[in-house]
Amino acid sequence: MRKSLDIELLNFRKDLDIRQENDIQFIFDPVRKKKIVLQPEELVRQLFIQFLLQFKKYPLNFMRVEKGLVVNKLQKRADIIVYSRLMRPFLIIECKAFNVPIQEETFRQLSRYNISLSAPYLVVTNGLEHYCSQVDLKSEHYIFKSEIPNYPDLGQI
Repeated sequence: MRKSLDIELLNFRKDLDIRQENDIQFIFDPVRKKKIVLQPEELVRQLFIQFLLQFKKYPLNFMRVEKGLVVNKLQKRADIIVYSRLMRPFLIIECKAFNVPIQEETFRQLSRYNISLSAPYLVVTNGLEHYCSQVDLKSEHYIFKSEIPNYPDLGQI
């Protein structure tokens, strides 16, 4: 396995809007613009969104969360898809809970999602470990990157 990227997602916890209602914790999702029941994977998803928004300066309006897609005739959901300004998939992120180890199967799952999307970058994260790869769509090879790419300029993708 490659070396995990140096990203401290927990530094973005202060930016999350978490509220208790009765005995249930909710978190506000700025992409879906609604409150969501706070589950462990959702916490990682929301922390990663804050990282993309604040640190990488990705535009909120070009992100989709739990976007439905069809893979081998099965309905699936991608955790986060970032689109270019031309509305082409640019980055797909698969989020796991903090206690779920990142394994080869996680990469395979994301690669299957990318068959229909053809995004040039894939990220897997469990909130503690983060891996980014660039996909050569012609040769289907993956090149692990040392950082998350910057959001593309209009002419890049």
